[in-house]
Amino acid sequence: MQDLPSPRPAPGQVRVRVTAAAVNYPDVLLIANRYQISVPPPFVPGSEFAGVVTALGDAPDDLAPTSGPGTVGNPDAASDFGRVSSLGTASNTRSADNPDTAGNSGAASHLGTAGDLGAVTGLGRANSFGTAGDLGAAHDPGSAGELDTACNLAIGDRVTGTVLHGAFAEEVVVATGSVARIPDGIDDRTAAAFGVAHRTAYHALRSVARVGSGDHVIVLGAGGGVGLAAVQLAALLGAEVTAVASSAAKLEAAASCGARNLVDHKASGAEHDHARALREALRATVPEGADAVVDPVGGDLSEPALRSLRRGGRFVTVGYASGTIPRIPLNLVLVKGIQILGFQFGDIGPEEFRRHDEELTALLATGRIRPHIGATYPLGETASALRQVADGRAIGKILIDPR
Repeated sequence: MQDLPSPRPAPGQVRVRVTAAAVNYPDVLLIANRYQISVPPPFVPGSEFAGVVTALGDAPDDLAPTSGPGTVGNPDAASDFGRVSSLGTASNTRSADNPDTAGNSGAASHLGTAGDLGAVTGLGRANSFGTAGDLGAAHDPGSAGELDTACNLAIGDRVTGTVLHGAFAEEVVVATGSVARIPDGIDDRTAAAFGVAHRTAYHALRSVARVGSGDHVIVLGAGGGVGLAAVQLAALLGAEVTAVASSAAKLEAAASCGARNLVDHKASGAEHDHARALREALRATVPEGADAVVDPVGGDLSEPALRSLRRGGRFVTVGYASGTIPRIPLNLVLVKGIQILGFQFGDIGPEEFRRHDEELTALLATGRIRPHIGATYPLGETASALRQVADGRAIGKILIDPR
């Protein structure tokens, strides 16, 4: 932990006092230098947050104080670090003797999570509540929703936002286009936990897989942030959901979010061949075949899930939280007429993106969905929070409370 001066936002930026930050799997990859983009250490991790605007970059001097709580984790301002998690130091963001952590930006070994946070996969549209967030770029009206934009922020506004890194701190400075106001009735913890996971899941289901009422959807990694959001949203779309997860506790959470069928791929007798056990379980659960699979996990579970699709089914690959990018036999695609789909937020047309974002925000604002928050850690225990996500033990979203 470090205490450094509070940063002054530049024109086009805002300073936010962070009240809650969410842990995402790309945070783990970025620290290990296995993400699509490499960030030179030292840096402050953390990509998703909620909080209160404390200064505006274009405000008069008396409205943009340069002193405050004295702490910041900011990837954009010259004054870059404050009271922050020390994970972003050179000694623990890379390991010279580990070939998996020494890859290049964009290398094939990098395990990005499509749509999950962005960088290459969509930071330009990664904010919740309908604003564009382009990491310093100008506001993009093509991806703005109807609830609000970030062009007329005021000190004291509650906002949520995304950034490549810097959120695991008491304060963060970001581009104004990277934040959006939090609607009344939504608390900061919910806002921080909602945006990345639910937006990824909803666009995977609606914009890519075209899931509708009566479809059967298999969700892998159904206990994690994106997986649990996909279970909840697929059920609300009228689909029958089969949740696949690695523990009874995760499946209990999935059931509470609307999953009708529960498959523990690590159940007794499956320890040595998870793939075969999953294939048999899915054959029994979905004998006619599923219409869609949402896969944020990858690894040896992807192929049996793909085999469980009916003819013409859709398989959406969202990420590789298992640490392994699967190798799929293409003869399955030919024989069954299956579609294997990936996505980046930028691939979705502006009107469709706006329409689906508005649908998602309305579900939150009316209380029909809420993110499942599995645990909350103080800022000083950020390493433990990241480890829980990295080890696949998280249920729903994990939050950091920097206060």
